[in-house]
Amino acid sequence: MDSEYLKKFARQLKKIRKEKNIKQDDFLDVEGISRSTIAMVETAKTDITLSKLKIIADVLGVNLKELLDFD
Repeated sequence: MDSEYLKKFARQLKKIRKEKNIKQDDFLDVEGISRSTIAMVETAKTDITLSKLKIIADVLGVNLKELLDFD
């Protein structure tokens, strides 16, 4: 696992979520994603699958490319 890459993604995810004024708790009703999952991803403590990444992008109202555009 590339921890620097995960940290960059974590910062991007948190930035977009805050810009959209979406709270971690807003993921409570989303199937397959829990608040703790979002918290762990945003602190780079876990990796995430592509299918869960797509769910997160949908909740945030962005495309996957925007979530991954952090270099």
